[in-house]
Amino acid sequence: MKWRIAIACVALWAGVVQAAVPAFSEIRAGYRSSYAELLDRDGQFLHARRVDMTSNRLHWVPLADISPALVDAVVFAEDREFWQHKGVDWSATAVAAVKMVTGDRSRGASTITMQLAGLLDKELAWRSGGRSLTQKWNQMQAARDIERDWSKQQVLEAYLNLVSFRGDLQGVAATSKALFGKQARGLVRNESLLLASLLPSPQADPGRVAMRACVLINAGFLNADCQAVRDLAMTTLGRRLSPYPEHPALDTVAGTLLKAPAKNVVSTLSLTLQSKTEELLRNQLLELKDQHANAGAVLVLDNATGAVLAYAANAGLVDSARFVDAIRAPRQAGSTLKPFLYEMAFEQKYLTAASILEDTPVSFPTPGGLYVPQNYDKDFKGPVTARVALASSLNVPAVRVLHLVGVENAWTRLRALGFDLPQTPDFYGHSLALGGADVSLWALANAYRTLARGGSRNAPSFVPGTIAESVRIMDSDAAFITADILSDRSARAVTFGLESALATPFWSAVKTGTSKDMRDNWSIGFSTRYTVGVWVGNLDGSPMQDVSGISGAAPIWAGVMQFLESGVVRPDGSAPVAPLSLVRQKVRFRGMREPARDEWFLRGTEMDLVEYMPQAVTRIIYPVNETIIVVDPDIPWSQQKVRFRAESGAEGLSWWLDGMRLGPVGNHDWSPLPGTHRLELRDGKGWVHAAISFIVRGRQKVTPAS
Repeated sequence: MKWRIAIACVALWAGVVQAAVPAFSEIRAGYRSSYAELLDRDGQFLHARRVDMTSNRLHWVPLADISPALVDAVVFAEDREFWQHKGVDWSATAVAAVKMVTGDRSRGASTITMQLAGLLDKELAWRSGGRSLTQKWNQMQAARDIERDWSKQQVLEAYLNLVSFRGDLQGVAATSKALFGKQARGLVRNESLLLASLLPSPQADPGRVAMRACVLINAGFLNADCQAVRDLAMTTLGRRLSPYPEHPALDTVAGTLLKAPAKNVVSTLSLTLQSKTEELLRNQLLELKDQHANAGAVLVLDNATGAVLAYAANAGLVDSARFVDAIRAPRQAGSTLKPFLYEMAFEQKYLTAASILEDTPVSFPTPGGLYVPQNYDKDFKGPVTARVALASSLNVPAVRVLHLVGVENAWTRLRALGFDLPQTPDFYGHSLALGGADVSLWALANAYRTLARGGSRNAPSFVPGTIAESVRIMDSDAAFITADILSDRSARAVTFGLESALATPFWSAVKTGTSKDMRDNWSIGFSTRYTVGVWVGNLDGSPMQDVSGISGAAPIWAGVMQFLESGVVRPDGSAPVAPLSLVRQKVRFRGMREPARDEWFLRGTEMDLVEYMPQAVTRIIYPVNETIIVVDPDIPWSQQKVRFRAESGAEGLSWWLDGMRLGPVGNHDWSPLPGTHRLELRDGKGWVHAAISFIVRGRQKVTPAS
């Protein structure tokens, strides 16, 4: 029998041409982790993402950084003569050959070096049907060549970095991290024995792996506890294994920035801030759990550069939606769009911060019927200034402001600020004032950052040192006044009280919002250096129970903002410096409850007395807002007229259509022109007292020439 084996070996030797064995340095240099790591601005680890799906491994680990216990366990389990042979254990090979010829495959003869040869050359790798004699002989020759050129230490180092232990985990770095949450140098004896027991059959069930470990203990592997290894196998091998824990909060960022294997990307994020933000978010959601608030998101931006400092896209508390990016997902805006309407009104000089707005019951005709806005507390405050109306988030005044600036103009401005509003202005209508439009936290936070920057907008960035080109969207004076109102603790006291989560020990401007049926709530605001946006709700759109912006999102906003500004001391409470073009004027109020105060005005709009006169009611009677007028083509256009009618208690008002003066107030006949039109009542100073929009449809009938 033995002579037949010898003849076969000679024949194989004669007919085989061996490929050159690669150098150890070549193998190590070509090794790449399957993961890319996301680092913070200081180079600290944040998150990792697997970007190479052909392997699942981490960095190469030098033998000196691998636990000696693992080295001992692997040598004992796989190749006890490793330190003595030169690649092939000929005595074991002879015994295995004899057994193979007789049909007994209970013992193999592959040394660690031979297994390494199979890892280096796929043609020598083990297959489900086993190896042929030719493949086996080639493997033995490759092992001898490896040991001729490599040291024993290099063989072990390469083997432990290339071998598969469990599932698709390759190498000791990924396996020790996935199974035990530690680096390879920290593996203890029982852990090492468990890993060694995985090598013959990496996919075996935990019970079979534990049985093999106990066999090795009984065979003389000292100082190992069979029961302890069995318990370890049951607790570690039955779960999903990954070298890195899941991190839903940063999954989108990682997916955006991490593309190449073994490529570490430095971002604008701050590890300290990111960790604190996620902690505050999780803690608040745990407090709100009984009120059916299960999800939230936080975004932190640097005002000056647009750098994204923290990106908590998901709290990860809801298994069914752990990786939904709530920062990018569209949700109803609630009251968070109101500041941009007021800024437009200040900018166009339709209003000042001291102008009076009626917070009284009102209805607006719409194509779908009457629209009747109400405040959050179902109460009306009567005449209030624009400052109080905005800071206290009163709904009726906001709708009046939307009428002043016009729905189409508001829609155009919001799109310029970065909001995705895919429908026509008519589709949104009055809901633009009260948050019927869907917006993302990403767009909302950057729009508030634009307000903090005096109306100059650019895109946020995750790349350090990158500042996108800026575009001016708002008037800087009007933006400053709007921000000043949002920072006014006294003005917001009507709704929120003097002490709330919105009150900070440093200068900050903030606005809350709650959507219909409490499905979403927001808190968005900024200091002179940072903008923080928070959303709380449910990713499935279900309503919360008695959770508003002030009780849901605001505590998170306050916590993040105070963490950002902790230890920061600036003169004047760190308030921003007003533009030199603004006018500071003492204003007294007559006929209403608001006390005298110093107020900011755009130059030319300042006043020292504001008097409320309820009898001076001014409104456009016809057309009503959003009227659609259809012209009859069979009637000569010269004979068709639209009569503008108004009710006015003020003096000196004039009709203005599409920015052109038509004449003094009173019944006015106008020849209709197709299109969308804006009709206003203005006084001699250009102030708008009432405004509506309407549409004319139809075309003139053309008479054929005779």
